[in-house]
Amino acid sequence: MKQRKRPVGLLVFAVITAVVLVVAMTVSIQRASASDNVRANLTLIAPAGAGGGWDGFVREQQQAMRQAGLVGNVQVVNIPGAGGTIGLGRFSTMHERSDTLLATGSAMTGGILINNSPVGYDDVVPLAKIAEDYDVVIVPADSPLETIDDLLNEWKEDPKGHPWTGGSAGSMDHLVVANLAQEAGLKGSETTFIPKSGGGEAIAALLNGTADYAATGFNEVADQIQAGRVKALGVTGPERIEGFDIPTISEQGHDVVLANWRGMLAAPGVSDEVAKQQLELLKEMRDTPEWQDALKRNAWVDAWETGDELEKFLEEDQKKTSELLKELGL
Repeated sequence: MKQRKRPVGLLVFAVITAVVLVVAMTVSIQRASASDNVRANLTLIAPAGAGGGWDGFVREQQQAMRQAGLVGNVQVVNIPGAGGTIGLGRFSTMHERSDTLLATGSAMTGGILINNSPVGYDDVVPLAKIAEDYDVVIVPADSPLETIDDLLNEWKEDPKGHPWTGGSAGSMDHLVVANLAQEAGLKGSETTFIPKSGGGEAIAALLNGTADYAATGFNEVADQIQAGRVKALGVTGPERIEGFDIPTISEQGHDVVLANWRGMLAAPGVSDEVAKQQLELLKEMRDTPEWQDALKRNAWVDAWETGDELEKFLEEDQKKTSELLKELGL
């Protein structure tokens, strides 16, 4: 009796079905074990180059987690560019990755708006705002200016003729200038701002006469203030910085309170359970002596916010940043 041949199509279908089932099972296993990866192997992405603010932020977390034994292995990866939006764009494709977190903050909010980024905070999972620091307005040590009012009065006489310096266009430093312009009754777009890569270059611009005023991160120039190379007129925080006799800009009668905040994002599609575990890990890291020491060394302030509180903060931050960028014509 002749054996009946099976149709080739049926055989191919059976093979494909088997492959699909194997793949499905593999994916299912990976997803089921995803929560285990939160503390087994963790990657922290800094959306900027090595040595920058975000890089320092995640490396301090890395050290705190290592020394406290919170994670089996933790590494830092740098994905720089476009105010953090290149890293954000890459991260938005890492669906359901429980073993990777991305640093975020003020600069990313500005980067999303300036670059018309197709990816925003809605495309990932905001976990926590962790810390913040503040800008300081400085002038050369031999400047006759002593207060923010002195600076604003001089600036109003010739807005374009008194150049500012600070970080990149649209950065926290630039937003401080825009906010001060509003206080002075000036149009931010009609002022002069010379972007630099950091506090060191900003100080150089002040000392060589390229710029008259600078807005820059306090922790970048604190040692130069202490050494008397530059004079600090005011900080953008709600309170004075501990250990320094520098008045806030708000206590001098001007509504300029801006924080350079930093936080962490989870990948899109992570389950509520995984996000909960990631948040718990960050909480434990925040409570370590190593992280508390990092806050002091970097002149950072604890600014823990999560959940609905964080969601509201992000909405307000984007609104205020958008208004100041428009003021600057960006």
